[in-house]
Amino acid sequence: MSIQANPLIKTLALSPRRRLAPSAPARRPMAAVRCSAAKRSYNVTLLPGDGIGPEVVAVAKDEKLMGGAAVDAYGVPLPEETLAVAQASDAVLLGAIGGYKWDNNEKHLKPETGLLQIRAGLGVFANLRPAAVLPQLVDASTLKKEVAEGVDIMVVRELTGGIYFGQPRGFGTNDKGEDTGFNTEVYSVSEIDRIARVAFEVARKRRGKLCSVDKANVLEASMLWRKRVTSLASEFPDIELSHMYVDNAAMQLIRNPKQFDTIVTNNIFGDILSDEASMLTGSIGMLPSASVGESGPGLFEPIHGSAPDIAGQDKANPLATILSAAMLLRYGLGEENAAKRVEAAVTETLNNGFRTGDIYSPGTTLVGCKRMGEEVLKTVESQSAVAINS
Repeated sequence: MSIQANPLIKTLALSPRRRLAPSAPARRPMAAVRCSAAKRSYNVTLLPGDGIGPEVVAVAKDEKLMGGAAVDAYGVPLPEETLAVAQASDAVLLGAIGGYKWDNNEKHLKPETGLLQIRAGLGVFANLRPAAVLPQLVDASTLKKEVAEGVDIMVVRELTGGIYFGQPRGFGTNDKGEDTGFNTEVYSVSEIDRIARVAFEVARKRRGKLCSVDKANVLEASMLWRKRVTSLASEFPDIELSHMYVDNAAMQLIRNPKQFDTIVTNNIFGDILSDEASMLTGSIGMLPSASVGESGPGLFEPIHGSAPDIAGQDKANPLATILSAAMLLRYGLGEENAAKRVEAAVTETLNNGFRTGDIYSPGTTLVGCKRMGEEVLKTVESQSAVAINS
């Protein structure tokens, strides 16, 4: 198999594992992924997806189709084979999903449906989304420096329940003959308890503060959410627990973001708040995420969308994907040292003044997606050389 060199995660060396049936359309075979900082090989499935996804995950290893690309090739957003290969992997790295081309598709043919399906298929219910303002990028934030400086937040979002999955859902007609659309926000005790425990554990590894965000003054699902999170607090006496309504949380993230350490919330609130938190950092192109379950492979992805308006123009910021790979190493494979090396390489690249357009400021060096990846790679390789010679 011919392996295409790529700068983004070039520290991963591949060897073929198996080939697809001859009748299947030409795609890359299963591959073992070896990280230069790790001690063994892993099977990592890549799902580049749509828009800028293939650019930010432009590594020729175990790529499978998903999203709009899969709709075009197979007529479904998540082919059965893609899910099967992902389930058999040690971890899954996803690029981005969606694009204008598929906006008018029926719901079951929308790329985003594939994203919901793979989350459910992998059983990943806890989404970890860090939002930290790096010293090198504090001036890129839209907030005043004194507000943004030092922000370090982890949003723990419940991922497979709530209004995105609740039943009943659909379209109907009311007693006036008008068309209606309806969805159901529903959570069980077990769903709330498991995400709350993850959040308490995350807070324990950070600064010991957990804020649970809900809408318990209006929604019954949130009333149960608050009751369960409060009851579990006794299992974590070292964690300072607080509660906040989602509308206030949205305001406080802008007014005083440093008051937050770890936030836990439901699916739809987490979707919105984590995107809001991303802009504290200056660019959504800087933020990774990890989605994990009780067992099986995790799903790791940048939180930016597919950005079809800049796809194929070498303008995308690959750092969120590279940092997602670092989270994959830490949370998916248990390779803490390797994760730290990737993160250190990103920091050093920023220290050296390289910036993509979304985080560019006067006095820094404007580069494209490929060049940014190359600069991160140089730093990783220099770390490897130091480690070998030490």
